[in-house]
Amino acid sequence: MMRKKLSVCFIIAVLVCTSFSVFSCAGKPGGAGETGKPTFKLGSELLQSKYAHLIEGKKVGLVTNQSGVNARGESTMELLYRDPRCQLVALYAPEHGLDGKAGAGAYIESYIHEKMGLPVYSLYGQTRMPTAEMLEDIDLLIFDIQDIGARTYTYMSTLNYCMVAAQKYGKPIIVLDRPNPLGGRIVDGPVLEDDYYATFVGVDNLPMAHGMTAGELAQFFNRKIGAALTVVPMEGYRRTMTFADTGLEWVQTSPNIPHLDAVFCYMSTGLGEGTGIFQADYFQWIGGKGIEAQRYAGLLNGAGLPGVTFLPEKRGEAGGVRLKITDYATFNPARTGIYALAYGYSLGDFKIPKSGPTKETMVMFDKVMGTNKIGQYLEQGLTPQEIEARYAPALNRFKEERKKYLLKEYDPGEVSIVVDGKEIAFDSAPYINTDDRVMVPFRAIAEALGAKVGWEPLNREVTFTRGKQAVLLRIGSPVIVAGGKRHKVDTVPVIKNSRTMVPVRFISEFLGAEVDWDGHFKIVTVNSGW
Repeated sequence: MMRKKLSVCFIIAVLVCTSFSVFSCAGKPGGAGETGKPTFKLGSELLQSKYAHLIEGKKVGLVTNQSGVNARGESTMELLYRDPRCQLVALYAPEHGLDGKAGAGAYIESYIHEKMGLPVYSLYGQTRMPTAEMLEDIDLLIFDIQDIGARTYTYMSTLNYCMVAAQKYGKPIIVLDRPNPLGGRIVDGPVLEDDYYATFVGVDNLPMAHGMTAGELAQFFNRKIGAALTVVPMEGYRRTMTFADTGLEWVQTSPNIPHLDAVFCYMSTGLGEGTGIFQADYFQWIGGKGIEAQRYAGLLNGAGLPGVTFLPEKRGEAGGVRLKITDYATFNPARTGIYALAYGYSLGDFKIPKSGPTKETMVMFDKVMGTNKIGQYLEQGLTPQEIEARYAPALNRFKEERKKYLLKEYDPGEVSIVVDGKEIAFDSAPYINTDDRVMVPFRAIAEALGAKVGWEPLNREVTFTRGKQAVLLRIGSPVIVAGGKRHKVDTVPVIKNSRTMVPVRFISEFLGAEVDWDGHFKIVTVNSGW
């Protein structure tokens, strides 16, 4: 997505005047949020209420596993089986099986469900795409599986194959949307190239972290497939939310993804296939023989990667680091993975696997990367920063293409403010004024940044204090006093809805924080660096 730095205008937001209350974030599933925002609901929950007409009188096939449950832990499979408005006639299981217990890459046989008496067709056995025979008894196909937000995780490859089969055999397909647990803002990593297309860890031209939900990925896939696709969106979901913000309980999606730390570390440590750099402990550790753990941790901690620290830890003969996630909202798994791989490769005696000229001789390392260039960059001794710069042009092109397939329901109509990875809730909404400046309620952001705010009603003056920093502004005046010096800004603070509204760019000018403006999604991101 296109971003431009907000630099020279000014300030912070927080409610001022006589009332200084700060509102909390939206409520958990099943309850109304204090801000009055919609209650969070999964697509599966809405299918049997708001979208029930889609299944009435239909014979349904369901692609699912143990992760296909609602906020109360009820299985979509069980709910559809008991629903008198439709007839569940077939089940389809991805890698790891219907219960998610089979090991990675394990061959799964089709069978008859013991309780329901329905066929359970394996999509990780003799075929990975539903056949005409598997689909002949159904009127429509429904997909409900929780993803982890990584291109190489095969559940979304199964979605792609199901869409291809649905189009081929004339069956409509419904995707019940679920959150991307990483959120919708982290989009990073090398983009899969055409020559590496159609492996099961890369079915489309996606980067490692795509930042899309299952429904949005379905819409992206469908630009090439043309299936009769319907996405049942979530309610109350925002692109700024990580899985922890939804209030849902994480259900183990596969044997090596039992919890959220495994989800977030998956791309950070699982990229060294065949190199000798490997992951352990549910992707929370990375290392290899010959790596000196303390030096490895020093390089990674010195890189300034947000939301994570690296603890030196040996495992047998291998030296490595344990990842300690400190902030889910700012942690970037794909970028972290490139750094962990590049620094690890620089410290040990490792070999890069080489692909042959055909798809049959393509090595898993290149399949995971979606290109053979990352291996070449490592052998050339490029730094992780240089590798990032090499894949950035294709990544930026993807970000622009991606916008066409995102669900508008997940993007707020109003401006969102995210401070140090946390979205701030306001009782007076931020807005863009006639000078094209983002105006925000002053006190909320100031408090989020750990500052104190004062209000002097006689002169209508607002003061901001944090440590030795002191800033004064006056309602209706373009002059701001900071560090004892007067500065003129190009728009003025105002009172709106009994709140003092100020231009948010003041933060970058006077407080040393980094501020980004994402015009497409109307998101202001503030990173204080404090």
